Amino acid sequence: MSETVDLALGILDHQLVDSEDFRCGKVDDLELEGLQDGSPRVETILVGAPAWRGRGIMGRLAAALVRGRMVRVPWSEVSEVDSAVRLRKPSQELSLRRADQSARPLVEWIPGARSEG
Repeated sequence: MSETVDLALGILDHQLVDSEDFRCGKVDDLELEGLQDGSPRVETILVGAPAWRGRGIMGRLAAALVRGRMVRVPWSEVSEVDSAVRLRKPSQELSLRRADQSARPLVEWIPGARSEG
């Protein structure tokens, strides 16, 4: 993937979608390389509340209030950027949680929400 992309508009806060078409987080921040030599490139996608610290005072405040872990996804795992950032592997292989797994504890108490299999 060697396209030129406006990072703020084209990647930050975009939905991550794994290779099985499951939503598995959002792009919270990016790690860049090559800033000193004038050829910046994305090396890593950062996902999770700790990554919000780099987003100004409100990000630092939000990161302090929300517990969680940060997951680092190498840019080489991105297959495509369109309305979402699409990944080459399933979310589990990248240590990301699928959106349906994250919401499960919030809705399990609802009658009929559990799939008995």
